[in-house]
Amino acid sequence: MAAAFVSWPSAPLTESLVKRALLNLSVPIITSLPGTNECSKLLQWSTYDAIDHDLTHRNPDNVLSSSYTIRKALIRKHYLARCIHSYLTKHLDSVLKNAVPRTWDLEISYADELDEMWSDQLWDLGNEIDGSSQWWILKPGMADRGMGIRLFNSKDSLYQIFEEFEEYSEDEDETNDTSVIISQLRHFVIQEYIPSPLLLDPNEKSPSGSVLKPLENLRGHKFHLRAYFVASGALQLFMYDRVLALFAAVPYVSPTKREDDNDAAPGNIDLTPHLTNTSLQIDRGEEGVYLLDELSGCHILSGHDVDSEALFTSEDIENIKVQMGAVLAETFKAAVEMPIHFQPLPNAFELYGVDFLVSYDPTGLDSLDNSRMFQVKLLEINSEPAIELTGRRLHGILEDLFIAIEQVAVIPFFKQEVGCVPSTEVPVVPRYLRKCLDTKVRGSGGW
Repeated sequence: MAAAFVSWPSAPLTESLVKRALLNLSVPIITSLPGTNECSKLLQWSTYDAIDHDLTHRNPDNVLSSSYTIRKALIRKHYLARCIHSYLTKHLDSVLKNAVPRTWDLEISYADELDEMWSDQLWDLGNEIDGSSQWWILKPGMADRGMGIRLFNSKDSLYQIFEEFEEYSEDEDETNDTSVIISQLRHFVIQEYIPSPLLLDPNEKSPSGSVLKPLENLRGHKFHLRAYFVASGALQLFMYDRVLALFAAVPYVSPTKREDDNDAAPGNIDLTPHLTNTSLQIDRGEEGVYLLDELSGCHILSGHDVDSEALFTSEDIENIKVQMGAVLAETFKAAVEMPIHFQPLPNAFELYGVDFLVSYDPTGLDSLDNSRMFQVKLLEINSEPAIELTGRRLHGILEDLFIAIEQVAVIPFFKQEVGCVPSTEVPVVPRYLRKCLDTKVRGSGGW
């Protein structure tokens, strides 16, 4: 008997979407793992911690799981930074060269440790900080949902940030929405702050396309893109074409220390114009969440002067999507070259929520396509993405996403099991999915 084990105790929306997708298959859904040899085919479509990973490895022909066992090279910020750095030293012309913010990773428990780091692993960063007005962003390597993110522009301000984290560690009752306990999260990354993000006003148009605000009232907001990617087997990679744009709550301003408070701690810099994570804007509901395609025709508001003729077009959106697919495909190639921290399995698949920022340079030209004004920047890759933050209005795109996952990753597994797979022909690549990578990872088998 074939069966599907489904368990998402802290993600009821994900569980409902999985069960809805499985309605297309004649496979009973079970809530606890069966005993050995009780199932001829077993699908584990569950949270990472609920999956029996040993069972996945021992039964590659009969067990399919919804997560790779080892994938830290992708989902941990400091591992991802090291993975990409290693790859770029061997592939100098890789698309990742311009698609990833320059990054430094560090392991630190106390602010005093920075003194030695400036003369060691952070030596080149220290020289840049001393000689420029550039801003930088600090992120914990293993936190998510905006936790611990800080902006700084000097060595002293970074030192004060870690002192602030130490104070939180001593009094955990006074932590705020973005605070972290440094004793628990010792791995951090420092990235260059992208100074020229693409800015749009999400309130310029309604989702249906009607104009809501005149040009003179538009205010540019920073946003990041959340794209869903499906990795299947060892290894195919698909990008879900319906990309989300998640906007900051207030109009964008360049980072600066508050002029009215010279003694303000770095951790008190207003991050609201810069952070676009919906986890930090729960009070707004789905107000700041749009489909990227819905923004076609909006005015580009980057820079000091607004050009009434500078519109964000469908061609621009397609250019950005193509870049995202190419960048993540190359990132997976980089991860494959680090087998200790990423091991794709032929009998596994996984959904990732990938965050990108788009920088904008109106003078950017490329002799090949005459349009490189937009450059995507890979920010991070999230396993078990918080899809509930998409909102009710766009719930339908999630249903289509999980059905597409079933079609590319699950149905091929059950295709030889009599009575499980519907007789209708399944398309090679379902609607809204784009195949970005199709390669054979050395050492992996198949069904």
